[in-house]
Amino acid sequence: MLPNTSCELPAPRIGVYVCKCGLNIAQTVDCKKVAENIKDTQDVVIAKEITYACSEPGQAEIKKDIAENELDRVVVASCSPRLHESTFRQMMQEAGLNPYLLEMANLREQCSWVHMFEKDAATEKSEDLVRMAVSRAKILAPLYEEILPMTKKTLVIGGGIAGIQAALDLADNGYQVILVEKSPSIGGTMARLDKTFPTMDCSI
Repeated sequence: MLPNTSCELPAPRIGVYVCKCGLNIAQTVDCKKVAENIKDTQDVVIAKEITYACSEPGQAEIKKDIAENELDRVVVASCSPRLHESTFRQMMQEAGLNPYLLEMANLREQCSWVHMFEKDAATEKSEDLVRMAVSRAKILAPLYEEILPMTKKTLVIGGGIAGIQAALDLADNGYQVILVEKSPSIGGTMARLDKTFPTMDCSI
């Protein structure tokens, strides 16, 4: 019989933070109730509502919890990840965690703002979104960014005004630029104009 070489990974330790976002979320969603109902979820070590998770005091509170509770994953239920995902990833890095062990649930755009007159339903939906975020957080794996060598040489296709400006900007930043234009001369449409509005200056 072969020896059992498999090793079980330790259970994740997840912290969940339901952001009130001032009144942006809290006016519709019962953030305290959502946090309370999430507390008993498997692998959730701590769950709480927080006034502004993205603020310096909010981030400091989360970092303190990470240290005191040995959290290794964080779920932030707040606004769109497009707005503050990079903020929370930076916060996790400062707390000593891999920044990609973060999961977010969008309670502002997907609950509070679209269910403004359905508070109970918005709260219930918020809880579902947070539970789904916790489930995703459980299977997250650390990611590591790589810096790859880059040849500072670029090709710009089209010698119109946009192509010329792009070529100039790239050259100013230290790139060797090759500008390709199918016509006998550069300038595109602008080269065929005599004057430009409103200054009536020569187009090129």
